[in-house]
Amino acid sequence: MFGSAQLMTAGDSPAAIVLDLVVEPTINLSAMRGRLATALHDLGEDHLYDVVLVVTELVSNVLDHTPGTGRLRVFRHTTRCEITIEVDDRSPARPVHGHSRLGGTRGRGIVVVDNVAREWGIRPLPDGGKTVFASVPCPDAVN
Repeated sequence: MFGSAQLMTAGDSPAAIVLDLVVEPTINLSAMRGRLATALHDLGEDHLYDVVLVVTELVSNVLDHTPGTGRLRVFRHTTRCEITIEVDDRSPARPVHGHSRLGGTRGRGIVVVDNVAREWGIRPLPDGGKTVFASVPCPDAVN
């Protein structure tokens, strides 16, 4: 099993999971975005757009750059206006900022994530692979 269903890091606020999906080559990205929009229906339009964009980029990276399957988890913080996205995969390869093995017109996904998220990063998984995470605050949130 990939990752956990709770999010709490040192100095961080607790968060509740709002979406937990297997990422596999047959995933319907449009349906995934619909489920995300339903789960986060009360977010402001700009915040929801940013969250959907980051989720789409991180899930697409799993589909485009890693073998096998992964897992998507989306958490809503309970004490501040912020959504955290975690995507697990079994590849040891780290995302590359601004470069893609898929060609010159690709490779901007992590650049987009970097511009939208308050923070993003990578954590190794105990059995190999990694979790790529990103936190997206409300557009008007002060962190």
